[in-house]
Amino acid sequence: MLIFPNAKINLGLQITEKLSNGYHAINSCLYPIPLNDALEFVPAKKKTAFNSSGSSIPSDGKDNLVLRAYKLLKKDFQLPELNIHLHKNIPIGAGLGGGSSDAAFMLKALSDYYQLFLDDSFLESYAAQLGSDCPFFIQNKPALASGTGTELEPCNINLSGYHLVLIHPGLHISTKEAYAGTNPKEPEHQLKEILEKADISTWRETLVNDFEESIFKKQPILAEIKAELYNHGAIYAAMSGSGSSLFGIYKEQPPIINAFSEKFFYRTMSL
Repeated sequence: MLIFPNAKINLGLQITEKLSNGYHAINSCLYPIPLNDALEFVPAKKKTAFNSSGSSIPSDGKDNLVLRAYKLLKKDFQLPELNIHLHKNIPIGAGLGGGSSDAAFMLKALSDYYQLFLDDSFLESYAAQLGSDCPFFIQNKPALASGTGTELEPCNINLSGYHLVLIHPGLHISTKEAYAGTNPKEPEHQLKEILEKADISTWRETLVNDFEESIFKKQPILAEIKAELYNHGAIYAAMSGSGSSLFGIYKEQPPIINAFSEKFFYRTMSL
């Protein structure tokens, strides 16, 4: 079976509280975008094996989320041994949810292919055991995430007809490092109100990613990329998640930013 897990971007990311367990409470809108990995599995004659191509993944794949998703379902259901191949096109550690998407799509595909008949709520409960972004990719529709990121509600937003420029400069920013530089606070503007009621032209002033302030100080190239997205006509630009990908949303087909298109991972797409 061949499937194509897609990436996501964060439209706003508010860090509202540090919890007693050390995690943080957030508000964010997760929005799916048409940038895809390719994931295939077929029955194996021997033991389950995992391999990958494209962007290199950490270690030897033993802890890859796709394999963990398979093993998680295999504990509760009779699944055969598989040969699994993942072609990575979504940049790794970029704030785009690529690994989480791969895992969630694996859960959905196994349920469909082997007729496990798991509904979305069951799949989301499995996905939550794999990572905070994973449950979003079960329904794979715009959603407001709150709590530690796993509490989801639909977000009535549609960016169809807009264009996206996505740039990943290849920097790795650990989640721990990203949170260390933030100061949780009550947001000045409610995310749901901004996204569902305000015009997109107002987002530049109101839709904020709280990670940007501290991370941009440490990695000024990210601030430079964001500024150039605006200079080249973006109506909204931001970092996705804790980085280091940045994106710009455009009304018209965007121009190529030559300073970055030849040096970094650079994609344009229609939403």
